[in-house]
Amino acid sequence: MYINVIGAGLAGCEAAMQIANRGIKVRLYEMKPKKKTPAHKSDLFGELVCSNSLKAMRVESAAGLLKEEMRHLNSFLMKCADKCTVPAGGALAVDRDVFARLVTDGINNHPNITVISEEVTSIPSDAVTVVATGPLTSDPLAAETEKLFGDSLSFFDAAAPIVTGESVDMEYAFYASRYDRGGEDDYINCPMNKAEYEAFHFALINAERAPLHDFDVNNPKVYEGCMPVEVLAQRGEGALRFGPMKPVGLVDPKTGHRPWAVLQLRKENTAGSMYNLVGFQTNLKFPEQKRVFSLIPALHRAEFVRYGVMHRNTFLCSPKILNSDFSVKENKNLFFAGQITGVEGYMESAASGIMAGINAANTFLDKQTVTLPETTMIGALSRYISNPEVKKFQPMGANFGVLPELKNRPRDKKERGKAYAERAINDLQSFLNGDQYEDNH
Repeated sequence: MYINVIGAGLAGCEAAMQIANRGIKVRLYEMKPKKKTPAHKSDLFGELVCSNSLKAMRVESAAGLLKEEMRHLNSFLMKCADKCTVPAGGALAVDRDVFARLVTDGINNHPNITVISEEVTSIPSDAVTVVATGPLTSDPLAAETEKLFGDSLSFFDAAAPIVTGESVDMEYAFYASRYDRGGEDDYINCPMNKAEYEAFHFALINAERAPLHDFDVNNPKVYEGCMPVEVLAQRGEGALRFGPMKPVGLVDPKTGHRPWAVLQLRKENTAGSMYNLVGFQTNLKFPEQKRVFSLIPALHRAEFVRYGVMHRNTFLCSPKILNSDFSVKENKNLFFAGQITGVEGYMESAASGIMAGINAANTFLDKQTVTLPETTMIGALSRYISNPEVKKFQPMGANFGVLPELKNRPRDKKERGKAYAERAINDLQSFLNGDQYEDNH
């Protein structure tokens, strides 16, 4: 007897590990390396397609609280991430290649997990199954899923370019973290004055974009969290200065003043040989990326090791389809996990995989499935994606707005975040210590 898990991305790997650690055999299906989506480059599991940042580390932040909850649930991916961090100020960023290797090795070396390298084109009915194929679900399985449930949503997602560290001209750049959070060399900052920024903005909004094959090019939907920089720039000349190029919290040591605008570069690997253009997801044609981004003074001779790309993401209309334990309303033996459910973000996807894995195991063992307390970030997101009262369903990442209001809400933002975090962790620990949750690790 076994449980099927389809997809070896972040959610699928977490689900597989949760199940396997409970002594249940897992058949983990992954179509790589035989077949890849346009966004995937690596043959490894747990590939980080877009950014290498897992967002804020501070437990008092929504993203940090989510990760702390995952640690309490014995998250496999958090253990991998903590072993391959790269400096990123107040964020948790990883060397994506080392991270994927750790994930792949952990999965392959688990005695209860059998990896089957083939594409799944229909949802199996031979066993309890977790579908964690992500927003990049292959066309045959996406068509099968839509045939079963309908009401899928298609969004567009984008990845940022990566440049070599040695090609950044430090005569025009400086090392610093915003508000001095983190190490002094966590980010390379590429400042621009007003004239440089305006010239860059003009070139960006007029640059030629790559065609979106097989997509609705006349009316594309773009998720705000991965908005292509050229689309954001079209909202107005100040959009980038209040977004990914905001200069607040930074002082250029060469001038002693805050720049007009700043592009931050974040390390892609521990050695610092590659840097990611933070917030610069794009769908410009590759030559246009080289031309336009090289207008930023520090990047005038930049060597691009990866250009940005854009791809379609598919999400279920989960409030109509899923329960808060990530099972299908009409089929208690079928679970979905990851961004296909409408949770947005790397760690949000992984967290949903944890819960889907726990509940698939519980179903297999004829035990009650569980949903974490609504005061926890994971519990709140579980309820959001399954709430039938949500009429205009859109992807949702970790944020304090999904949590129940505090009884004595502090006015100070930092104190408020601390209060949310303390309540969540206390309630989570009480839940994990209770009779309704059994940890068989």
